[in-house]
Amino acid sequence: MPERPNPYHGHRFPREVIAHAVQLYLRFALSFRDVEELPADPGIVLSYETVRRRVPKFGGQYADELRRRESRPGRTWHLDEMAMRIGGRLHGLWRAVTEHGQTLDVLLQEHRDAAAAQRFVRRLLIVADGAPPQRITTDKLRSYAAALEHMPEMQSVEHVHVRSAMRCDNRVEQAHQPARVREYVMRRFESPLAAQRFPSAFARVCNLFWSRHLLTAAEYRATMRDRVTTWRGVAGLRAA
Repeated sequence: MPERPNPYHGHRFPREVIAHAVQLYLRFALSFRDVEELPADPGIVLSYETVRRRVPKFGGQYADELRRRESRPGRTWHLDEMAMRIGGRLHGLWRAVTEHGQTLDVLLQEHRDAAAAQRFVRRLLIVADGAPPQRITTDKLRSYAAALEHMPEMQSVEHVHVRSAMRCDNRVEQAHQPARVREYVMRRFESPLAAQRFPSAFARVCNLFWSRHLLTAAEYRATMRDRVTTWRGVAGLRAA
């Protein structure tokens, strides 16, 4: 089997610096210029343009590898869409999370009709290797029911409606909040392509690093060591 090409070949900075810069941008609410300044104290001089170009290139690669390493999706999927204005036009960022708060996938679409809902559900089935959940929770948007009605593989799935105004579907509502924060820091997304690329990579990094449950100090340290080891493996770095 031929060896995979080195994705870092030809870049000025070593893989450790590139991976750390991408991790900082995807993990925390930082701008490109924030990431540019952080490594300056140890003597690493990055430019704003370097960070801006490396995040889209390597962020997608890291996200794909993280998705392959994630555990099997849960039995309940919570679906919702978040309105975003890009270039003066209103778009919807569709999101699905499991009952454990893990983001399954995000998809930016301009419409909220049945075709858009069906496109998103089919994308989720690909992520889940074709295995449908036992239950889907959505708000009152009629597009979901219309889409599921024309999908034979989803006929046995229980469809639960909640009133989004009461925030009953709090799993997915909470999952939207970090994206809102990043949208504010980035002063909105410049294009639909950027708005799709960033949340996809951002969601995978959040799944890896964010704690979902209360842990003791010892458990938290052990968990973070495992997560850092996973990240280094995804980025192609040697074990610490």
